[in-house]
Amino acid sequence: MTSHSPYIVTLALLSFSLAASAQNPRPNPPKREGEVENQEITVEKSRRIELPPANRIFNKIPSLKQSAEERKVNYNFQDRPLTLGDPKTTPGVLPPSSTRAEPQPTYNNYVKLGAGNYGSFLGEAFVGTTGPQNVVLEGSLKHLSSGIGPVDGKNSGQSDTRFNITGKYLTDAIKLQADAGYQREGFFFYGYGRRPEVPNRDDIRQRLNTYNFRVGLENANTDNTIDYSLRTGITLLNDRYDAAEFDWGTNFKGSLGITDKVFALVAADAYVTQRTDQFVDNRNLYRVKPTFKYASPVLTITAGVNAVNETDRRLEINNTRAFPIVDIDVAPVGNVHFFAGIDGDIQRNTLRTLLNENRWLSPQIPLANTVKLGDYYGGVKGQAGGGFSFEGKVSYARYRNFYTFNNTFPDTTKFFALYDAGTARVLNLTGEVGYSQRDKFRSNLRVDFYRYDLDLLEAAWHRPRIAGRWTNSYILNKKLFVTADLYFYEGLQARNFVSNTTYKLPAIWDANVKIDYFLGRQFAAFVSLNNIVGQNYQRYLYYPVQGLNFLGGITYSF
Repeated sequence: MTSHSPYIVTLALLSFSLAASAQNPRPNPPKREGEVENQEITVEKSRRIELPPANRIFNKIPSLKQSAEERKVNYNFQDRPLTLGDPKTTPGVLPPSSTRAEPQPTYNNYVKLGAGNYGSFLGEAFVGTTGPQNVVLEGSLKHLSSGIGPVDGKNSGQSDTRFNITGKYLTDAIKLQADAGYQREGFFFYGYGRRPEVPNRDDIRQRLNTYNFRVGLENANTDNTIDYSLRTGITLLNDRYDAAEFDWGTNFKGSLGITDKVFALVAADAYVTQRTDQFVDNRNLYRVKPTFKYASPVLTITAGVNAVNETDRRLEINNTRAFPIVDIDVAPVGNVHFFAGIDGDIQRNTLRTLLNENRWLSPQIPLANTVKLGDYYGGVKGQAGGGFSFEGKVSYARYRNFYTFNNTFPDTTKFFALYDAGTARVLNLTGEVGYSQRDKFRSNLRVDFYRYDLDLLEAAWHRPRIAGRWTNSYILNKKLFVTADLYFYEGLQARNFVSNTTYKLPAIWDANVKIDYFLGRQFAAFVSLNNIVGQNYQRYLYYPVQGLNFLGGITYSF
């Protein structure tokens, strides 16, 4: 960052004292309950009223007019965000799979009810209708809660309620969509461990309210030489500790076909953010990313620049950086691609993004953006035949203000984000293998290895050294749909600054199975078994999750 970076780290480390003065919640706030770790859970229930997505020019990968055989290749590789949290490792019963094994064109709407152990309840509904002149209206409501949890019964209960309405208007030339939603999450700071007295529930209660509105306009004619997509929206967040955040984001993507093989692309973002806690902080970010792409069946080259400006009034930051963008993809034989490149960016860290990764944050947590000074990567991806696909990648990235989460001082039930204002270097090795048997069986295995070399922080607290996932889905006779997945985390470390003790958290194994069985045209039964291993693991220190938990119920379509 600039000369202000040391100030940021100093602020993060000294903010422990702020945490100490803010531990007692205000008497009047509201409550909030459970969340399945948001890298945000968006319930997509378009079902039968789905509008066909446009094949955006700016999303096209290497070749132009591929053969039928080449179109079968479905590369799963994508740039991963810096955050490493996973919704599966968030405490709580997970909802059953929303995927349907058998299309039912007659019934577009449904109601779902379910219950399980830990006093869990699921209620969900979706209603959609197609009006005149290509207008589609959709509404969804979902509530998932657990009355009790893994620590002191109701003191670790949680709930998550979401409501969303969507309107779509489609013509041959444009698609217009507007969304409005509300989410209420309630939970408790139950990581107090073994204490002489169980704390009062009101003293450890937390609640998050999130309101959002978004409208978007995009080109619907994919044959146009010019392609575009424009979206803008406002998100309002507040919690029980008098924290609030206003976030207005606008995103534009456009492309122009210069020749059959050359495209000009531009992406632009503008974010205006105000965070209010004990103080008011105005934090804005503006980004423009012009690039050119050359694409042929054998070679694809993307080159350009990513220019980003960030401002922070409280930290007196007004920074503008430019990062080179180069990506080269070569397919010398068949469906095997070799790729390499370099990029850089400034990652926005807002109160909402950090809460999506770790919900047990302390009041007045310091916020600073993470600068990816440079990410140098290379690898290979492709299809091996017989339904198998693969990819492997090596990435070496340098960061300024690389952040980690650790328990606060003196109240270890809450967490702060600690920033490394020096240059943090992260080596990431990724391997992924997929198998698909037509549309009947799919399996995907991915493993990531991380090595952290930090300047000022002692360790990458609560970040894994190894992270793996294995996901599977199977359809039998168009009636039975089964999904099974396994998540693995290893190498998590944490520090208790009160006792000055470093903990190495046990490896995490989280296995889950979900089954949907269709009883007829309008009824289906479901059951979800989560954390089958029954391990009360800790993704974050002092916060054990629920053991084996299940949820079962029935769905009625109409």
